[in-house]
Amino acid sequence: MSARQRERGLHELYREDSELADLQIWGRRPDPLTRRGFLKGSGMAAMAAALGGEIVFAPYMPAGLLPAALAQSQESLRISGKHPGLTVLSDRPLSVETPAHLLDDEVTPVDRLFVRNNGDPPTSTDPSDWRLRIDGEATERPIEISLAELKRDFPIRDLALQLECAGNGRSEYDPPASGNQWTTGAVGCPRWTGVRLSDVLRRAGVLENAVYIGYYGADRHLSGDPELVPISRGVPMSKALEDETLLAWAINGGDLPALHGAPLRLVCPGWPGSASGKWVHRIAVRDRIHDGPKMTGQSYRVPCNPVAPGESVDDADMCIVEALPVKSLITYPRSGAVHELGSVAEVRGHAWAGDSSVEMLDVSIDFGQTWKRCDLQPPANRLSWQRWRAHVEFPSRGYYEVWARATDKAGRTQPMLVPGWNPRGYLNNACHRIATRVV
Repeated sequence: MSARQRERGLHELYREDSELADLQIWGRRPDPLTRRGFLKGSGMAAMAAALGGEIVFAPYMPAGLLPAALAQSQESLRISGKHPGLTVLSDRPLSVETPAHLLDDEVTPVDRLFVRNNGDPPTSTDPSDWRLRIDGEATERPIEISLAELKRDFPIRDLALQLECAGNGRSEYDPPASGNQWTTGAVGCPRWTGVRLSDVLRRAGVLENAVYIGYYGADRHLSGDPELVPISRGVPMSKALEDETLLAWAINGGDLPALHGAPLRLVCPGWPGSASGKWVHRIAVRDRIHDGPKMTGQSYRVPCNPVAPGESVDDADMCIVEALPVKSLITYPRSGAVHELGSVAEVRGHAWAGDSSVEMLDVSIDFGQTWKRCDLQPPANRLSWQRWRAHVEFPSRGYYEVWARATDKAGRTQPMLVPGWNPRGYLNNACHRIATRVV
């Protein structure tokens, strides 16, 4: 190998051309009619050896599918206040995700909640000095209010609300999209304590021409220029006025950590996490769609109409991401678990559906050929995720994948594989899958 050459890993090979990678690595060829991959002889033996056992439902495995047992290999680093098993995707701005098996709690612990920053955290977050200003073109009377006044003057709400980054699952898109290569762990559902944003907005007076709100945080632009704002996004008035849209100062019964926006942040559950601004000190009530940094161009937008993978899309043809799609996560067992033949395996996790709720959850052990209905709990409150569990039996020894598929109350179901490509890699709600081996 020359000095200019380098080795390439499985992820890169599968991103470049998944079916060619199948052929080069395993000798697996796609069937043009079923899109399944035919794998025989030494190729079958090689894949089985890599996975630790016979692939029981191999005839149903889609062509170009990198087995779940091989799909993730990221190094974990330690971040203060966070579980040591979390994965750091970038350190400036800080982005940290949580492996699926660490999200098994019904209420996400603070040390296991993902982190997505756009700038550097503020240098001072003293709650006694914090002020929130409400102003904007569509405000009747601008006001400024302290954190103590928020706690004293408005009804306090305590809700379990799910928060997810719009780019969660970005690493599966082909061709790769720019940005943090999230796998499945940019999601969580802690309990938030605060007041309804709607109550505070009404004190300032919302005019009839109000269209949007836009938040401003105290985080600092990475350039160090105090005149630049790293991010200022917002939501339509209909979302801002929902009972579950909060100005929160506490999480899971304790003070909000600085890493998660202390002393005050927005929580807009069911929409991209970027709508839930941290370190909030100003909210503008707008008479137009908010136009702050990362609201325009292609940030947090997808093509208004489907496009071919890799296709260039004009800014004018991009639409703002609003409610996130139906999705689920397998949190137990951990991918790679080993079961004894004849035993009954418990599988469990969470499901959520943006502004909606989940109607049913199914799991499959044969690459989606058959599905088993799971026990699905109702949400703790509106816009909380929902706990599900099932028990499965494996028919013989070998390698399996467990897939989870959620359907929301409108009948919208997760796709089995990665959905339509978009330039920024948003809204991947493909079925979550884990590997398991039966001995």
